[in-house]
Amino acid sequence: MSTLTVENVTKTYGDVTALEDVSFEIEDEFVVLLGESGAGKSTMLRCVNGLTEPTSGGVYLDGNPIEESQPSVGMIFQQHNLVDGVSAYLNALTGSLERTGFVSSLFQWQDPADKLRALEALETVGLLDEAHQRVSQMSGGQQQRVGIARALVQDPRLLLADEPVASLDPASAETVMGYLRKAAGVHEVTALVSLHQVNIAAHFGDRFIGLRDGQLVFDVGRDGLSPSLIDDLYGSVETVGLADRHAGDTVDRTERTLEAERRVEA
Repeated sequence: MSTLTVENVTKTYGDVTALEDVSFEIEDEFVVLLGESGAGKSTMLRCVNGLTEPTSGGVYLDGNPIEESQPSVGMIFQQHNLVDGVSAYLNALTGSLERTGFVSSLFQWQDPADKLRALEALETVGLLDEAHQRVSQMSGGQQQRVGIARALVQDPRLLLADEPVASLDPASAETVMGYLRKAAGVHEVTALVSLHQVNIAAHFGDRFIGLRDGQLVFDVGRDGLSPSLIDDLYGSVETVGLADRHAGDTVDRTERTLEAERRVEA
């Protein structure tokens, strides 16, 4: 796995400060970014994947500036960004575009290793049997799992996801997050994921970074994510799962979550 270092990052847009002097380091972890809309989560991810240059400070992957580390960063988007008219397999295979080039990719002249990598990635997210199904015929959750497979085909050292389950129903969201966590573990990729759903975040994350008004307000592990921290970050929200866990339970496990885990492990 790789080490992501965010060092005193500030990002301004005119008079608006989206991020202010944010620093943290991630290594061998599944980390969740938490915060209200407008807190700076998406801006942080854009700085980390090199789409946005910080106004000051720096982002480094294994000690090298992030802009020198592409395409070592795999990105999973909220809206999937898939090619509807083709199969899950061909969509996953587009993850090799940086290595293959557009023309070779268009005619499916990819290296056999990339083709195998696409099938292995689909197997990781539980879609190998649906490899030749058009993504337009898939559910939203399945489409997002294809997006995860596509990111894995990039063979990244860092995996980023921007609100990957925001548009999904609770059961699908838990299933997708289970596969995303599994993908990071199987492929030994450090992961940084932004989420709104607090209980889903608490269930799947190893570590939690809270942003408010562009500033880092907490950086804690599983045992440190308390209802009081969440209430301070969001105001009064439902934190039953967190309260149960801090009362002695290992984690809030609804029937939907248990079923999602069974499907992922299968």
